[in-house]
Amino acid sequence: MISTFYAVGSLDALRVVLGERCAAHSGQLDVVIVPSAAAFTGAPEACVAIAELCNEFDVRVEALMVTDRTSTNEPYFEQRIRAADLVILANGSALHARLTWRNSLVGDALKDAKVVAAIGSVASVVAEVMIDPRGGAPTTGLGLFDGVAFCEPASDEQLARTRALIEPTMALVVLGALAVVVHDETWRVVVDDVVVTRGQTPSSLSLGDRH
Repeated sequence: MISTFYAVGSLDALRVVLGERCAAHSGQLDVVIVPSAAAFTGAPEACVAIAELCNEFDVRVEALMVTDRTSTNEPYFEQRIRAADLVILANGSALHARLTWRNSLVGDALKDAKVVAAIGSVASVVAEVMIDPRGGAPTTGLGLFDGVAFCEPASDEQLARTRALIEPTMALVVLGALAVVVHDETWRVVVDDVVVTRGQTPSSLSLGDRH
């Protein structure tokens, strides 16, 4: 299973993660970018934007053009994801990312990656419960952790619907643009641009949230 998982709200929030990982790492950080979710909005452009940010730090960065089902079963991509010090999942279509990764070599590799940082709606994909961005209903994600679900900001009506549909014991974390949430041994909020609820009740992430 992933040893460390970051959910971040934007590229600006990702900068915090890169700084933290570089400070904790001896030598140059090996980073790979997986732009599956950006397949319809511009995977190359998403990779360039992330790579430009990475270049502010002491990292070696490689973009893996995993954009469809065929590419998810490329052995080289699987190997690079497993070996990298940090895997960055670009934002975009959470539904396309889920469809692309499920039951594939890349999907299995993501479950065993050392450190994963997911941007925006893609943070929802890797959990057991994924929030469908089209209407806010819960659906099945990759299952890397449970007890916590992520989503991006939405209308009050849609968020109320989401909170009514998920288990009331589950923490729903709405990621603002600057949000940084991490799970290593426990969950913690690094940059507090989040709204956490259980059911309709304001809450917080705690030791009781599972992984």
